[in-house]
Amino acid sequence: MNRVFTIVICQEDDWHVAKCVENNVASQGKTMDEAITNLREALELFYEDETVPNFRPAFVTTLEVAV
Repeated sequence: MNRVFTIVICQEDDWHVAKCVENNVASQGKTMDEAITNLREALELFYEDETVPNFRPAFVTTLEVAV
């Protein structure tokens, strides 16, 4: 079964860090594609022996703050 997850990718120094919004599983890679591939593998392993819960769709937006 295929499921759709919401992920966020940030660059930290020389690494791209990919994190799943629904369950906080994260992985990294030297490129964005590598980080996504590694996160896909991490999610497959995370749910290998578990039933994937039904998540509500995440709402992702930006917020401007005066700092």
